[in-house]
Amino acid sequence: MTAALSGQAPIAQKTTAEQNSLHHVVIVGGGFAGLYAAKSLGKAPVRVTLIDKRNFHLFQPLLYQVATGGLSAGDISSPLRSVLSRQKNVKVLMGEVVDIDPDAQKVTLKRNEVIDYDSLILATGSSHHYFGNDQWADIAPGMKTIEDALEVRRRIFLAFEAAEKETDPERRKALLTFLVVGAGPTGVELAGALAELAYETIKDDFTDIDPQETKIILLEGMDRVLPPYPSDLSVAAKASLEKLGVEVRTQSLVTNIDGDTVSIKHGGAVTEMQACTVLWAAGIKASPLGKAISDKTGAETDRIGRVIVEADMSVPNYPNLYIAGDLAHYAHQEDGKPLPGTAAVAMQMGSYLAKTVKAKLVHRPVAPFNYKNKGNMAVIGRNEAVADLNFMKLSGFPAWFIWIFVHIYFLIEFDNKLLVLLQWGWNYFTYQRGARLITGDDSIPALSETVLNEMETEIVTVGDGKKEMVKA
Repeated sequence: MTAALSGQAPIAQKTTAEQNSLHHVVIVGGGFAGLYAAKSLGKAPVRVTLIDKRNFHLFQPLLYQVATGGLSAGDISSPLRSVLSRQKNVKVLMGEVVDIDPDAQKVTLKRNEVIDYDSLILATGSSHHYFGNDQWADIAPGMKTIEDALEVRRRIFLAFEAAEKETDPERRKALLTFLVVGAGPTGVELAGALAELAYETIKDDFTDIDPQETKIILLEGMDRVLPPYPSDLSVAAKASLEKLGVEVRTQSLVTNIDGDTVSIKHGGAVTEMQACTVLWAAGIKASPLGKAISDKTGAETDRIGRVIVEADMSVPNYPNLYIAGDLAHYAHQEDGKPLPGTAAVAMQMGSYLAKTVKAKLVHRPVAPFNYKNKGNMAVIGRNEAVADLNFMKLSGFPAWFIWIFVHIYFLIEFDNKLLVLLQWGWNYFTYQRGARLITGDDSIPALSETVLNEMETEIVTVGDGKKEMVKA
């Protein structure tokens, strides 16, 4: 029965010309900021084009669980087209933006496709920062992408397999030594998950090695783990890590990585130690689009390449060009400090920019962005976490339970929530991690031809100015 025969008014459909005449919002990046902006614009009188070089949204806070075999990659990933399928004003394009012309209001994709925009939101995230030592990237991978997590997982489980076959005791020690660089939330969570894996999950799985002899070392350049957290929670986190068997070394900086030999500076001494698996969680740098925007607009960037934005998150002198997420240096809060590159910040930025675009369409004034900090959390292991909820601080089981609930809640699709909940429940009661797959190359990049007779040596300066290595 047609709408006219049923007595209902027909639903007006916009023609292609009418749709093309709408204000065009282009969003580059399908992470938390970009996705939340797109979702919040779903019912707005605009057309939206979301561009990402991947066809899925990744829930980055749980990448470390993929890296340690607790979850599969698909458990924390959601196809962008599926997430936005009900928003008929949103078009999803898989592509990589390589150039931007803010004066002509155009973005250029890798294959020379050019897209015009009326408003542009850049939320292309960040990558690992090796502080001028990019040559370490192949030896000490970080975790920003699914591929990164799968590579870390490959190296972790390959190290145990190689140790099972190794007859040289010193080489075996090197294979069973895992070095995590950086004790922020990612490093703390990764070190804790590694400890649970080695000391619980696979403790009875091998014949010729004892996984409980695994050495997990967490390095931090500052004087405590989780530096942004209150000091009492840092103390609690360190105690929980040590309870799990993690060796925590603060005020320790990596000065060189050469094969499986890592140089660590602590105080005035430099220690060299053997570790075949080095995992990087020490810093981030903004995506290359930050420099491109700076070159084209004259906007300033900070030391890690983030664009310094106005109070409404626009680029100075370009009111329709916005920066969000890890790419934005936003220092307009009351304390004057730039906001951290966390998922919570990115979510709020994306929602705010959607409101900003809608307000400007009807010439309403826009209030500055104001991040509402609802707290910070980091999980260490089974029943162990820390949480700063502003109105209270928690550690142990209560913080762990809240961490579980929050991460389930913020997963994008229902099937992800259900799968992760079931997997975590199974892991909790069985101590098992079901995604312990080794794929790809079966070699360990950091494994050198020879192994030092001693696991650690110390470089000291002797009287004639020459340097010698002695046992630490």
